[in-house]
Amino acid sequence: MLGQDLSIIAPELLLVLFAAAALMAGAYSPRDISRQVLWASCGLLVVVGLWVGFQSGEAQYAFHGSFVSDGFARFSKVLILFGSAATLALSVEFLERNNLLKYEYPILIVLSVVGMMIMVSASDLIVLYLGLELQSLALYVVASFRRDSLKSTEAGLKYFVLGALSSGLLLYGASLTYGFSGTTDFAGISAVIGDDQLSLGLIFGLVFLAAGMAFKVSAAPFHMWTPDVYEGSPTPVTAFFATAPKVAAAAMLARVMFDIFGSVVSDWQQILALLAVASMFVGAVAAIGQTNIKRLMAYSSIGHMGFALTGLAAGTEEGARSLLIYLAIYVTTNIGVFAFILNMERDGKPVTDISSLGQYSSVHPARAAALAALMFSLAGVPPLVGFFGKFFVLQAAVNAGLVWLAVLAVIASVISAFYYLRIVRLMYFGTAVEPLDGKMPMVHGALLAVSSLAMVIGVFNLFGIDDVAALAAATLVQ
Repeated sequence: MLGQDLSIIAPELLLVLFAAAALMAGAYSPRDISRQVLWASCGLLVVVGLWVGFQSGEAQYAFHGSFVSDGFARFSKVLILFGSAATLALSVEFLERNNLLKYEYPILIVLSVVGMMIMVSASDLIVLYLGLELQSLALYVVASFRRDSLKSTEAGLKYFVLGALSSGLLLYGASLTYGFSGTTDFAGISAVIGDDQLSLGLIFGLVFLAAGMAFKVSAAPFHMWTPDVYEGSPTPVTAFFATAPKVAAAAMLARVMFDIFGSVVSDWQQILALLAVASMFVGAVAAIGQTNIKRLMAYSSIGHMGFALTGLAAGTEEGARSLLIYLAIYVTTNIGVFAFILNMERDGKPVTDISSLGQYSSVHPARAAALAALMFSLAGVPPLVGFFGKFFVLQAAVNAGLVWLAVLAVIASVISAFYYLRIVRLMYFGTAVEPLDGKMPMVHGALLAVSSLAMVIGVFNLFGIDDVAALAAATLVQ
């Protein structure tokens, strides 16, 4: 039995063993091997992503049902692993230029990825919390990785304090759920609930669980940490925050809602719908006045998580499918955007003011065109891939009877288009300023090109993600 359990968690186990070995190698090596550790971590994440992606078959359970490996978990893990590998690859040049390339950085990223993989496979409240804290503790450290920067230190401290608060909310919800069901196992809690209405204690447990997880997905009104942490963290860390952890948190939320409370959708549908509306409008309105592009992307992520929650709020298999498609498109787009942001420099110093992009198209027309395609996609302008992501989410909401939510989502999308299109206007029609002169490394250029081309070419068949997401959602919603 133990051998079978270990085979099911083999991908996570491999990453943990690598992290331990890399830590020993970095500590005892007579020379600096930080760059080698980073590229080895990046390569291993890709390999494990391919390994997980090519796994198939029925859902497998380990450790007495507390850990599950099914299609939904595998889809989410592939996004997490590939997204993390891409952001690690983007970070090398930046970290070297700013004397931040330490071997601890990729190790912390790998350990946080392990936590995320446990989160999306958790089938027990205790395992879910362990995965969540493993992810969070590593992220608190990398947020403040730039120790000589007050903003970075502030970002790490704010993230830690508010993260501890959210963990407390989630733990309180878990304790209430356990107290009124008598078990921490997802299947056991679901069996206790049955088809009846939730008891008052379980309703409170549901609310506190949702609040704790809403913080991790940066949904309003639990979004207050996001802009400051995005702005203060080193830019590669911000890129990481905007991709893999968002997938893990949204997948964890979906897993809890469907596996535990799947028989009482009406009890949590309204909670997620309100979180979605608040997130979409906070993200759309608050971003309008932003001049710092990292803060703008923070509010953008809040808005996009609102759209992701719109699909999840449908409470159907179609809604789960739309969530996975949306997350895949969101991660791909953000990787390209941050590949560009990392090279916004003038005289060797990072520049984050949006006005610095004035007439950028006349200096680097190819980069400007690539960023424009990504901005149009984030805005949901047809026929780019971002439009189809929003379309699937809205379709799921309408088919679930949440027409009012779909209408509000469209209004929020129109408002948010303003600040995405403002960046495009600045690059092509804005006031000319001293041009940015940052040299784009090959890896950055490749990821920017691939991401932007994917938003254009993917309109034909979404690269088959639609079908894969449908199969993954079917394993979650049974």
